[in-house]
Amino acid sequence: MSAIDAEVSDLLGKTLVEVSQQGDDVLFFVTDCGKEYRMYHRQDCCEDVYINDICGDLSDLIGHPLLMAEEVISEEEPPERFSDCSYTWSFYKFATIKGDVTIRWFGSSNGYYSESVDFELLEAE
Repeated sequence: MSAIDAEVSDLLGKTLVEVSQQGDDVLFFVTDCGKEYRMYHRQDCCEDVYINDICGDLSDLIGHPLLMAEEVISEEEPPERFSDCSYTWSFYKFATIKGDVTIRWFGSSNGYYSESVDFELLEAE
């Protein structure tokens, strides 16, 4: 499969038929028109980016059009247990008439590597 960079907002108005999580660093979103998206981090070297928390029930996102699909980035203070010099919180907020979900990612690094979350449209070759 090949992948094309996408934005989380591309899901706005679409109806999801599946949302699945693999470990603490990958989520897949499948729409009713057959498009599949992947949310993850392209690992490089000296960074750590993972899903810190999911607030809400992912199943609430299935079967109804998404009314909200947005990204919010924050560089506020990290948990005290981290000693790297750079931190990024990435919040992904989704909502349907059934409920809402916030996916919180945490990234840390020495400041030279990306802490961002990648979102891609997967396409069959």
